[in-house]
Amino acid sequence: MATRKSAARKKPAPVKKAKATKPVKKTAAKKAPAIRLPVIKLPEWDLRDFYPALDAPEVDRDFSKLKQLCEQFKNKYHGKVESLDGDTLAKAIGEYEYIQELAGKLGSYAQLIFAKNMSNPVNAQFYQNTQDKITVFSSQILFFSLAINKISDRDMEAKMSSPALKYYAPWIRDVRTYKPYQLSDELEKILHEKYVSGRAAWSRLFDETMAKLRFPYDKKQLTSAEAFDLMSSKDAATRKKAALTIGKVLAENAPLFTLITNTLAKDKEIEDNWRGFKQPISSRNVSNYIEDEVVDALSAAVRRSYPKLSHRYYALKAKWFKQKQLAYWDRNAPLPGDKDKQYEWNDARELVLDAYGHFSPELASLGKEFFTKPWIDAPVSAGKSPGAFAHPTVPSVHPYLLVNFQGKSRDVMTLAHELGHGVHQVLAAKQGTLMSDTPLTLAETASVFGEQLTFREILRRETDKARRKRLLAAKVEDMLNTVVRQIAFCEFEKRVHGERRQSELTSERISQLWMDVQAESLGPAIKLEGDYKYFWTYIPHFIHSPFYVYAYAFGDCLVNSLYAVYAQGKVADFETKYLEMLTAGGTLRHKELLKPFGLDATKPDFWQQGLDIIAGFIDELDD
Repeated sequence: MATRKSAARKKPAPVKKAKATKPVKKTAAKKAPAIRLPVIKLPEWDLRDFYPALDAPEVDRDFSKLKQLCEQFKNKYHGKVESLDGDTLAKAIGEYEYIQELAGKLGSYAQLIFAKNMSNPVNAQFYQNTQDKITVFSSQILFFSLAINKISDRDMEAKMSSPALKYYAPWIRDVRTYKPYQLSDELEKILHEKYVSGRAAWSRLFDETMAKLRFPYDKKQLTSAEAFDLMSSKDAATRKKAALTIGKVLAENAPLFTLITNTLAKDKEIEDNWRGFKQPISSRNVSNYIEDEVVDALSAAVRRSYPKLSHRYYALKAKWFKQKQLAYWDRNAPLPGDKDKQYEWNDARELVLDAYGHFSPELASLGKEFFTKPWIDAPVSAGKSPGAFAHPTVPSVHPYLLVNFQGKSRDVMTLAHELGHGVHQVLAAKQGTLMSDTPLTLAETASVFGEQLTFREILRRETDKARRKRLLAAKVEDMLNTVVRQIAFCEFEKRVHGERRQSELTSERISQLWMDVQAESLGPAIKLEGDYKYFWTYIPHFIHSPFYVYAYAFGDCLVNSLYAVYAQGKVADFETKYLEMLTAGGTLRHKELLKPFGLDATKPDFWQQGLDIIAGFIDELDD
């Protein structure tokens, strides 16, 4: 029983312890009145929907309650699970779900407290102590999912004659996915209890180190969020200066990040070998309930498309900049003549909600709640978790969003992305604690779809032809970052984990692997040099959720195909089917979810459909 992960939406195994330049025709769209909200300062979340404060008596009360419930559950069901009839097993699962909900509430609260200010020692101590307690208490009930996997298929089928147990069929299906990889009860208990002093401790070290890093710039000490934001400045000198200071600081800290990477890769290898996973990526695929072959097909399709996607686009961009090659700090530079619009918070939220509302008034109504209630933390602040995430927390509370909003167009798209996660999580919450979580490959669907809706809305409002072209180029860059870059990240992880099985890697070797995959994916038009070789060190997904990154490419290609179906009006009542897909949470697999839209991710041409949309956008830019 682990706390629910936020940014990466990490879902632990049950056996262990978050464009066309013309407006597209929206045949299925419904008109909705623009949603207008009063102007306010950048919002900060209020976590009192969990507890009044981290030292409130309610926190101690729930820890005591959790401990008691775990002990009672063990005394009641340990050694008896296999012999329970269907109705009694369903009752036991209901009690188990309640315990998971309570643990998730405590864990989510601690994680959000920590994310708000990772440099605060009180927050860090509370977060660590919460993990420690949950791990100790939950070890009492670890036997339950292990015992479910010991039930024979024949006996489980007989138990499923119970209507009460049938309700939990999707969860039982997912638990039993891990059956071939399950270890003895003793080993599972050891892995579960050592998690907090092993992988979790190294992850915390990474987080706290990144939070404390400061990047010297014009007599200021910038946070990582502020420094990386400068790399998309309109001023070339600013971009270069920011890139050089980032590289210098990352290089100085590379030995520590190398140690963390080596340790976690070795830790994963040991457990993978015990469990019998075929490849380093296989455990991630199993947790996503998707076949190795499907992910391999996605990766191969994207890598084959490097020349006609990223290589071609960056060559075009270099030409627009009148350069033979772009410096790496110019890869995400605004195009010449581009004046990136600055958005006030109220403008950004109205834009995003309008975009959602033109597609679905219901979706916009759900999204509006995040703004009218203190569910979003938007300001950049010292110690705050960089980047952005949507934490699903638990169904009895609600999701929370974290962004670092600085008013740029990309910040608006990030807001649209995380709001997509948020409304998805709200809709899926009705499935309950055990069945609301969506596999990572599908968890990005609503977020990327929300980005697509918002981009189309921005494009619809823009009348200047040159500006529309720049908007299209920015969208292509976002898609390349989501598809090409994330598959390159995944390839980097494959090489790191592969070589770690033979020997510990030096900082220089990891950096060389990084430079190799970056050169392959970005192409000859991007000049990679100097301390860029250390830029692998700051990416949290490598630490928190190995091989998570391909989910972004999966989601983007899937949404490209999904949006094409919507725009072409090929599916009747698309909006209703889309909301039903989000509401399903983790109860359905990808084949079942995509079937109403006539899509199938197992077909060879599925991925190419999504990639061809990106290629088509580049064709328009190359006119």
